[in-house]
Amino acid sequence: MNRRSIKGLTLVAAGTAAAGMLMAVPAQAATASTATTTAVSETCSPWSLQSGLMTQVCAAINGTNVQFLGRIALAGPPSPDFPPQWQSLSTTISGQVVGGASLGSVNQNVNFLASTVTVNGPSSTVPCNNVVSGTFSVAKFGWFPAPVSVSTPVPC
Repeated sequence: MNRRSIKGLTLVAAGTAAAGMLMAVPAQAATASTATTTAVSETCSPWSLQSGLMTQVCAAINGTNVQFLGRIALAGPPSPDFPPQWQSLSTTISGQVVGGASLGSVNQNVNFLASTVTVNGPSSTVPCNNVVSGTFSVAKFGWFPAPVSVSTPVPC
């Protein structure tokens, strides 16, 4: 064999070894990702105008765990002549099992500028086949709250 053919064989062997290593990585990754995960489903109210902003309340359900979330967004695009100003908001999120126990209430002050903000509300374990309901209200100086609500069943 001459030098050129030895060099070619070395490159082929190196390429084959590299391809073998590349093939092993996805197999290991697939094995590691076989852990069981439960999908989180989220049911949300429609966006609604409240205190001059758009608001929404959602129930995030993971198995029998329920958490309520409130979202606050701008009601429209900011004007170049009037850039967004910080707003101090008072929020309340409450949840309950329909016809049953309260899941609690969370009051929180939020500083809002322009980006959508998510406010975490109460969370609890609720037996399946129950319906949960959540309410989110936002108030600021000069504006009264107009709460948004959502209801959804907890599936089995």
